[in-house]
Amino acid sequence: MRAAGIRRAVRAAHFAWRFMSDDPTSVSTAPRASLFALMPFMRRYAGRWALSFLALVIAAGATLALPVAFRYLIDMGFAAGNSAHIDRYFLALFGVALVLAMATAARFYLVSWLGERVTADLRRAVYDHVLGMSPAFFETTRTGEVLSRLTTDTTLIQTVVGSSLSIGLRNLFLLVGGLSMLVVTSPVLTSYILGTLVVVVAPIVIFGRRVRRLSSAAQARVADASALAGEALNAMPTVQSYAQEGFESRRFGEAVQAAFAGALARSRARASLTALVIVLVFAAVVFVLWLGAHAVLAGRMTAGQLSQFVLYAVVTAGAVGAVSEVWGDLQRAAGAAERLMQLLAARSPVAPPALPRALPAQGDGIEFDRVVFSYPSRPETRALDEVSLAVRPGEHVALVGPSGAGKTTLFQLLLRFYDPQSGAIRINGVDVRELPFEALRSHLGVVLQETVIFSGSVADNIRYGRSDATPEEIRRAAAMAAADEFIDALPQGYGTFLGERGVRLSGGQRQRIAIARAILKDPPILLLDEATSALDAASERLVQQALDNASHNRSTLVIAHRLATVQQADRIVVLEQGRIVAQGTHPQLLQSSPLYAQLAALQFGSSPRAYARPPGGDAGGPAEPDPRHPG
Repeated sequence: MRAAGIRRAVRAAHFAWRFMSDDPTSVSTAPRASLFALMPFMRRYAGRWALSFLALVIAAGATLALPVAFRYLIDMGFAAGNSAHIDRYFLALFGVALVLAMATAARFYLVSWLGERVTADLRRAVYDHVLGMSPAFFETTRTGEVLSRLTTDTTLIQTVVGSSLSIGLRNLFLLVGGLSMLVVTSPVLTSYILGTLVVVVAPIVIFGRRVRRLSSAAQARVADASALAGEALNAMPTVQSYAQEGFESRRFGEAVQAAFAGALARSRARASLTALVIVLVFAAVVFVLWLGAHAVLAGRMTAGQLSQFVLYAVVTAGAVGAVSEVWGDLQRAAGAAERLMQLLAARSPVAPPALPRALPAQGDGIEFDRVVFSYPSRPETRALDEVSLAVRPGEHVALVGPSGAGKTTLFQLLLRFYDPQSGAIRINGVDVRELPFEALRSHLGVVLQETVIFSGSVADNIRYGRSDATPEEIRRAAAMAAADEFIDALPQGYGTFLGERGVRLSGGQRQRIAIARAILKDPPILLLDEATSALDAASERLVQQALDNASHNRSTLVIAHRLATVQQADRIVVLEQGRIVAQGTHPQLLQSSPLYAQLAALQFGSSPRAYARPPGGDAGGPAEPDPRHPG
């Protein structure tokens, strides 16, 4: 229920942002949006907003009632020497204070709840939206920047929604009510105060715009620093192995210094604004009070009226100062809201189908039909150039070729991380662009070259392939991936916590857990991107046999740089510069493909044909691979 409401709020916020922004798809447009773009997230809690508004009005009314009570206390009590009046008005003062306390407490709780709730919904909306973005989005957007928006920017929104907005409204009421009561108390003195308001309001507007620009710039610098830190922390072994700690420290220090400089400029502007407003307001108040004192001496006002006017003047001046302070907070939050709305407004170039189709359980297998594709960051270079390839159901096809030939790109298009510029990719006769993401990707099992391990237990990582798997099924998948032996040797076995990115495991162990995850999923299609690259010779033979077993009765696409692991594939497809240049079995390609023969020579020695195996041979690699083996 809440998730559906958040999705509706995201759609409404996106519409509001598109209405207010010239470039709604950009993540780095100049600050333009308003906090009004957050209204869809706030409108869902209209009842609580109404209650908090009621408490705010009551608290403001009680505050405005205090000077009246003081006036009558002075004029009817002290001046008249009537002790009964004194007692009555002191009790009235205490009653007003009780109402003020209760209303203020209710307002504080309600707006704090709203601030936390709206911020939580906003964070969830942004995170869910980013999860749905294709990899093309992350070619131009750093994850550190996204994390900064999820944390720092949403914290600013929380401060405004859960505190500053309420304080601003309360003081706005006090300002209007105080000015009204000043007019009732003494129209002449009030006219002098109103005449000075123009002098006070002008710098608020001028400096407020500057604070907003500086706030947005400061938040951008914080995001830059977060992105640098995340990049270095995710590559600590590389940083330390190249002894670049000093360089990374200096680079981060420069980014932090830039963020500090931006925050300092913003703080200077806000401090100047606050000081100027306070000086102007209290100068006006002192001047008007001087006039009031002479009015009392001349008999045109009573002492109680002057006291009432003084208190209202103080309330009004304090309200102006508070509103100016809140205005600065609103400017900062407006910059944060802009950045968040820009992120929510960004649209993935890979969109789900408007009219999704079901994926048939049976069909013609996988078909790449004249596929042309260039990465968004390199539009002038074709990663795939008119590639046509058909993989029959149950067929085991290996993709080989030099780096950059387009092997991994085929996987990414099949998973629909990207869409081709022309051509089509079909599974069982249905274009993948007509399939819902979940239906398509549930049909595919993937083991990528860069092994991903989450900071949970061993069982959690394997269960990621199928969340409803039983412990027995997890153990069976681990056994098929030749991982059960080392898992049982861990301190808590399958319950052992692996640390961030699996730092407590070796590369080969991480790879086997990733393979177990794919085996557990039991998909009709397996995609293996150099799945045994991090294994030692003994584990590689075991896992290769397990993968061969898992490949039975399902289509399998294997990317391999080590030709020894794919010689028994039903078909080997050779790619070069985004084109398919040869297809066939290992013995056929040694005879017909100069590129394949060259790759085999580099790996197996100067006589690659000696390594050609007859069909039905051992699935493992040669017992003694050449020392020049690049794998």
